[in-house]
Amino acid sequence: MTVTEERPSDAIEKEIGRDRRRKEDQRLITGRTRWTDNITLPGMLHLAMVRSPFAHATITSIDVSAAKTSTNVVDVLTGNDFGAELGAIINAWPITPDQVTPAHSPMPADRVAFAGEIVAVVIARTAAEARDAAELVEVEYDELPAALDLKKSAADEVLAHPDLGTNKSALWVFDSGEAGTGGNVEDAIAKARTDGIVIEREYRQQRLIPAFMEPRSVVVDPTGEQYTMWSATQIPHIVRFALAATTGVPESKIRVIAPDVGGGFGGKLQVTPEEWIAWAVGRRLGKPVKYTETRSESLMSAHHGRDQWQKLTLSAEKDGTVTGLKVELLADLGAYVAIVGGGVPVLGAFMFNAIYKFPAYHFAVQTVLTNKAWTDAYRGAGRPEATYAIERLMSELAAEVGVDPLEIREKNWIKHEEFPFTTVAGLEYDSGNYEAATAKAKEMFGYDELRSEQMARRASGDTVQLGIGISTFTEMCGLAPSRVLGQLDYGAGGWEHASVRMLATGKVEVVTGASAHGQGHETAFSQIVADRLGVAFEDVEVLHGDTQVAHKGLDTYGSRSLVVGGEALVKAADKVIEKAKPIAAHLLEASVDDLEFSGGRFTVRGTDQGMAIGEISTAVFAAHNLPDGVEPSIDAEATYDPVNFNYPHGTHLCAMEVDTETGAVKMRKYVCVDDIGNIVNPLIVAGQVHGGLVQGIAQALWEEAVYDDSGTLVSGSFVDYLLPTAADTISFDIEHTTTPSLTNTLGTKGVGEAGTIASTPAVVNAVVDAVRHLGVTDIQMPCTPERVWKAINGPGSGGATEGAAMPHFESGGAAGNQEQPGTASTEGAGS
Repeated sequence: MTVTEERPSDAIEKEIGRDRRRKEDQRLITGRTRWTDNITLPGMLHLAMVRSPFAHATITSIDVSAAKTSTNVVDVLTGNDFGAELGAIINAWPITPDQVTPAHSPMPADRVAFAGEIVAVVIARTAAEARDAAELVEVEYDELPAALDLKKSAADEVLAHPDLGTNKSALWVFDSGEAGTGGNVEDAIAKARTDGIVIEREYRQQRLIPAFMEPRSVVVDPTGEQYTMWSATQIPHIVRFALAATTGVPESKIRVIAPDVGGGFGGKLQVTPEEWIAWAVGRRLGKPVKYTETRSESLMSAHHGRDQWQKLTLSAEKDGTVTGLKVELLADLGAYVAIVGGGVPVLGAFMFNAIYKFPAYHFAVQTVLTNKAWTDAYRGAGRPEATYAIERLMSELAAEVGVDPLEIREKNWIKHEEFPFTTVAGLEYDSGNYEAATAKAKEMFGYDELRSEQMARRASGDTVQLGIGISTFTEMCGLAPSRVLGQLDYGAGGWEHASVRMLATGKVEVVTGASAHGQGHETAFSQIVADRLGVAFEDVEVLHGDTQVAHKGLDTYGSRSLVVGGEALVKAADKVIEKAKPIAAHLLEASVDDLEFSGGRFTVRGTDQGMAIGEISTAVFAAHNLPDGVEPSIDAEATYDPVNFNYPHGTHLCAMEVDTETGAVKMRKYVCVDDIGNIVNPLIVAGQVHGGLVQGIAQALWEEAVYDDSGTLVSGSFVDYLLPTAADTISFDIEHTTTPSLTNTLGTKGVGEAGTIASTPAVVNAVVDAVRHLGVTDIQMPCTPERVWKAINGPGSGGATEGAAMPHFESGGAAGNQEQPGTASTEGAGS
């Protein structure tokens, strides 16, 4: 091996912080990729699902005879045909020991619990023939009363599952007084009723549909030594585990591949009935099978998100200094407890206190079963719900005190010099600077000028009023640490695995357990490894999404890819360097202690003598001249388990114009300044922020899953479920401040959910602010022209207190361990 004497003059430019177009886009936008539905295998059969039109009904008979005799139909199978072979869909997060969890068969044989539930599967030689034959399956039902309204369901007026005797699934409670993280909230509220301020509000988090670009699809091939499943999923490793745990097939005999996946937003964080059914059909017939849902099926039966009633009580001193916060939630689980659906409100439990220094805090959530599609994580998962409520409430407090909404926030937020800060919910925020983000946002927004314009419009009686909305948010992301998740009874860990392989040609192969579905992993991870090893960005190849290639992993959700998966890559790359060091010393005829590594090269301290790490990988491949006892490999792997969650934050400001004669709303300006720590790729970050903003704004203004009185989803197409287009939005002004995270090497914080979490309250606060002087204090989302007009013209018509009163929460029963959150912070969340 030739030793390089001089360092090349064209040193590789640093990658972290550099705008890089995504590597993966070249194949994605030119069609040189493989979506699951593109996969065709020899002899492959196609599936079509027969779904219930009723929200709740007994299945009295299923006649498959006409379908079975249709052209090219191979078989038609029902729940009775499969029996126990189908197994049951798992719930990985029972939030209390006595959680009421209905059995969830992928294809029930006797009773359906929501409209869209699968009752039969048709197997045919083409997808079109399978769908045609599915229309010929005749199912007789005896319709049952359906539990649809969340508040009425919580009162057990109609039972979603009569055999369970209740719709109440679990009551999870956290109290700062009992956990030792703060005072007694009832005392704080009682005191404020006497000589302070008490704000009480009910807010509605409407049901949303993830509406990812690519519908779900699955292919199962049982013909080899392994069962191979391709699936448009966010969680290939978890799918593999679930199949092994419930079917009796060893995990080593199951290979799950998530090829390029067209979006997920939490909607593909699921082990679906369709995956189970495709697996069972393929296994039974011994032939490859494929199922791809239609868009209507996706909207109807893929899991939904949000769907809460929120009752909040905030106490404060007369000057607006907060003293206590009490939160009571009803959370609609739908017909079943999804894989982590029951735990979504628990994630939000730690964020209602947000960036504020509440001395006392109480949180309780009652999860409720209904006869609607099951709910689970949707972009932000619990954190958007919490941020919406507290940011709406802080604006209400400002109105009560008679000060600017930014002033009331600054009075109560954690000051930058107070970090690290342990919150009343028991979490330790490691870093942040809310003052800097807000100052920058105000300047970009032209805050004072827009306030002046608002006052002028009010004074002139303009029919189009201007409102200014504020959201100063933080979130917990990078779902981890494992020991904290264990204390919360979560069924998995929070670690992530990665490996770095040094190839003979000096190129680098990176394997990550994080499975991308549009985030730009291949690009960002290449930048991290290129910088760490000092190799060219183009020389790094990132492999993911295949459980046989990436044998360990916990996949992608909760803004964990960079802050957990990226850190695992850093640790693996550092191990590569350490393994290469004695080999470099041997080849350079120097002491290990005299070597320095920088810019991808080992050099002998005080000399120009050195070698690039790529040269060392070539020497290792040849293995002609290695130190005694050193194996011919510098490949390395690492598993990283964080010591804390991750806490990005920011200030979002929105200006909305509201036509008081028609209720029409129009966005005038949107500015956000987010602090996500050190940024790896600004271009990718901008895309993540833009996409997140649109999803949060859509909840505020357009999107809502609506069921009729019989339990039929009437917003089951994009005609009725209003996804925004580019024509519906404006150009956003985005910027960043930077306070690096103190809990990971890169100093990064999550960004994937930030825009969604922060934008919804900013928009609604702006709409309400525009018409507050007309007596409006709330408008239920989405803020449609009709609801805005009713709020202006009919007191209460557009308010979030529509419907029955919230039920009383008992502190006993199926409550979570009130000491768990406090324990989580002191033992695992950054202490």
